[in-house]
Amino acid sequence: MATFHLEVLSLDGPEFEGEVERIIVRTQNGDVAILANHTNYCTAIGMGTAKVVLADGTVRRAACIGGMLTMLNNECRVLPTTWEFSDDIDLERANKAKQVAEERIEKAKSEQERVRAEAKLYRALVRIQTVGR
Repeated sequence: MATFHLEVLSLDGPEFEGEVERIIVRTQNGDVAILANHTNYCTAIGMGTAKVVLADGTVRRAACIGGMLTMLNNECRVLPTTWEFSDDIDLERANKAKQVAEERIEKAKSEQERVRAEAKLYRALVRIQTVGR
């Protein structure tokens, strides 16, 4: 299968650079798959498990939270707010974050506190789901 160049650059620094067959990410409007020779494209990224299919067919999953994706002239750049490959996720920590967020939702005294706690819960769930797949 044809490949294209992918670069993932998060706020923490470079996360990945290399030739891939495909990347699938959650956008604001649903999942999108980018293949070689995709038309030029730009979109906002939502929260979900990203899948990167390497040139050798290996699939790597990552918790991808927010950011932008561009595909220009057969080069894809992903600029996520957070990007964690599944083998880098601390599952125990993610489960603890889930528990804390659920407790904060129950104890929220304002709508703002509840919304913040729900966002933290969703981020923890994305990490847990990414490891579990």
